Amino acid sequence: MARTRLGESLKGNAMGSKLSPRMTEDEVWAFVRDAHTGIFTTLRRDGMPIAMPMWFVCVGRDVYMQTRGKKLQRIENDPRSSFLVETGDRWGELVAVHLTGSSEHIEPDAELLQSFADEMDRKYRAFRGDSTEMPKETAEYYARQMRGLVRFVADERTLNWDNSKMNSN
Repeated sequence: MARTRLGESLKGNAMGSKLSPRMTEDEVWAFVRDAHTGIFTTLRRDGMPIAMPMWFVCVGRDVYMQTRGKKLQRIENDPRSSFLVETGDRWGELVAVHLTGSSEHIEPDAELLQSFADEMDRKYRAFRGDSTEMPKETAEYYARQMRGLVRFVADERTLNWDNSKMNSN
């Protein structure tokens, strides 16, 4: 199967053109935006990749995550990173987007911070625990630690597929 660049999509038809599971750029970003959990990969100093599940939001076509600790240190050391979202249990349901790019620890302006907070609340409100139900020390720990906002900016190397397109007529 020939590779396609982000934004290209080959659709099968009665004339015999090849079916392709590739998504358009708009389909890619709609899928990423609506995904629940992403796998964010950063690099240790020795080059070993470390992949961690993350809650995230998209503002425009950048991915934002709140994190702490070693992920921030790894990003400072080497900004190269990747981001994966996927879904599906059966072959015909498999959909995935793998983005490569770079990440940075940012100090957001008030507008971006509000957009991030609003979107995180919209997306994850039903999944968050009530901090008043946590032990006080745990709630205080997370309030102190979760201060790092990371922006992941994708480059043009996007791998994507939507196997449901292979069933199209």
